[in-house]
Amino acid sequence: MQIEVEVRSFISEEEHERLLSVMEREAEFLGKDKQTTYYLSGKQDLRIQKGSSHAKVWMKGGKIHDRYRQEVEVRFKREDFDKMVEIFGVLGHEVCVKWFRNRKMFNWDGVLVMLDHSRGYGRIIELEKMAQHKDKEKTYGMLKSKLESLGVDITPRSEFEKRFKDYVENWKKLTKGQR
Repeated sequence: MQIEVEVRSFISEEEHERLLSVMEREAEFLGKDKQTTYYLSGKQDLRIQKGSSHAKVWMKGGKIHDRYRQEVEVRFKREDFDKMVEIFGVLGHEVCVKWFRNRKMFNWDGVLVMLDHSRGYGRIIELEKMAQHKDKEKTYGMLKSKLESLGVDITPRSEFEKRFKDYVENWKKLTKGQR
């Protein structure tokens, strides 16, 4: 079974621009995306997202901000996003929070690198790689080393949890003007 292994850090606007420059020189640009993501109620981490070219629904195992998590994803036409939101609503999954993110994606030596700017939440760099369950710690160590080679330390989980809680409580004010 493959799982998603990731490291991430909050970064400043200046760091974002510096890292974008590094990625443009050293990595393969995979594209950019403007994403609207709804986190849905329920016992599982269930999300639905509309991007620039497609939409998807996905569920992550474990807890938010874990280093590695199983992930199941299904893509569908972006035109069907509102219908999917309606279906999940009928099934009892309410929209708890909405995220509005601009993302740039790169392949850096086999590692997926995302430079994100989420309105009201901040700028983040995330390095991600799929791995076999037995290799998750080794993969995590490799990702951590690659992030550090960029001059970026991993933001502690406690900081992500604090900012996430603040965003969830205040997202309507923080994203005013978004739909």
